[in-house]
Amino acid sequence: MDFAVSATKLLLMLPLMATFAYASILGLTYVSQRALLYPGAGPTLVTGYASWGESVFIRTPDGETLHGLYSQGKPGKPSVLLFLGNADRVSNYGFFAGALASRGIGLLAISYRGYPGSTGTPSEAGLLTDGIAAFDWLSARAGSEIIVLGQSLGSAVAVNTARLRPASAAILVSPFLSVLSVAQAYYPFFPVALLIKDPFRSDLRIAGVNQPKLFVHGRRDAIIPLSSAEALYDIAPEPKQMLIYDGAGHNDLWDARMVADIVRFVEALN
Repeated sequence: MDFAVSATKLLLMLPLMATFAYASILGLTYVSQRALLYPGAGPTLVTGYASWGESVFIRTPDGETLHGLYSQGKPGKPSVLLFLGNADRVSNYGFFAGALASRGIGLLAISYRGYPGSTGTPSEAGLLTDGIAAFDWLSARAGSEIIVLGQSLGSAVAVNTARLRPASAAILVSPFLSVLSVAQAYYPFFPVALLIKDPFRSDLRIAGVNQPKLFVHGRRDAIIPLSSAEALYDIAPEPKQMLIYDGAGHNDLWDARMVADIVRFVEALN
């Protein structure tokens, strides 16, 4: 009899235990979501700063200071404004700066707020503010046409910047419909829409980007599925084109072929 009673109590407690475990995981995910979304952020100090180009500092309207690396283009040539992925570093793009410089094209790559060399803490509102501040700084400094280029998380910053500023074009590398949709795919059993702090809804903003657009994606991307990029491409207004690299994933897109395709796209704008 005692065994039967104990078993019954255990069976009655199992749903409660499962609910508690689910709520605990949900709470942990909610609290840590920005650490997951911005893995490249942190108090890491940057010494020496410039690894290519010129080290610059940009003030945002809300009082933060962004570190960037800048390679000035030749007079009359456009500049590319680069928004990085969520774990990347501006110092990694010397090869791209060199390829653009060989054609007279400038490059500005910024470190988002909260990332090495910059002040503040990252959030969607903050990164979108950083994008506008960087565009305005580059517009005043370069005095030439600006093409915004965003990779992965940076694609959402590029979409918003092109929507609100007169960029000549937008290049979206490994873009997505929204962080919300990607998170829903990763966590199908969580009420993501109710919990997410930074949804980055490019799907709601892309309609305002009427400039020429180049979408670039790897067919083997296991982090942001090609289907998400294709869905964003489908709802984007013309003019637009898409390049899909069959053998590439998420982190191995930047080869000589892709750089040449980007340079070709930029030069064709003129």
